[in-house]
Amino acid sequence: MLDGPRLAPASGGPARKLVILLHGVGANGRDLIDIGAHWAPIFPDAAFAAPDAPDPSDWDPAMRQWFRLGVRDAHEYWLGAAAAAPKLDAFIDAELAHHGLVDADLALVGFSQGTMMALQVGPRRARPMAGIIGYSGRIAGPERLAAEARSRPPVLLVHGAQDEVIPVAALAETAAVLRGAGFRVETIERPGLPHGIDAVGLSAGAAFLRQVFGTAAA
Repeated sequence: MLDGPRLAPASGGPARKLVILLHGVGANGRDLIDIGAHWAPIFPDAAFAAPDAPDPSDWDPAMRQWFRLGVRDAHEYWLGAAAAAPKLDAFIDAELAHHGLVDADLALVGFSQGTMMALQVGPRRARPMAGIIGYSGRIAGPERLAAEARSRPPVLLVHGAQDEVIPVAALAETAAVLRGAGFRVETIERPGLPHGIDAVGLSAGAAFLRQVFGTAAA
């Protein structure tokens, strides 16, 4: 079973919402749990969890990755994301059960390879989750989505215009695939931003979560 850092609801009460944060290659859950700390005052009844990916990173064995990135072609992305998906699904199920929540109370937030995992797992769950946020990522196996999607949660995609790791063209490509499969998608391109998440992206993510969670603005 995956594990990683967690944040209990800032309210001190039981969790009414759950946000799972999925890191990229060569990182771990600690890299993204700070997003939970940033959003906690806005969503005081939400629990946050940032699992460490299952495999040691090829770049740094002390860090983690969801799957290997060798030649970086579309088929390789899909094979890796599909192989890692059951582990993430099991983690999601365990976290929801721990808090007594259901998929409708859940949002997945991914960065880079974590976005691939969020878009791999979220649409293939039988019951729709509240929403998916993908920062600086892309979809794996785009040609498979329409046939394999079992639910269609709303999606927010945010990408830096100067991303040197996953080109910004992936933003429009991923959005087109999702929309073609019947998803509601919002996109934000951040001028001048390299491979990362900036304050504007964090604010947009919070606004999206307010919407999909039905939470009043703080």
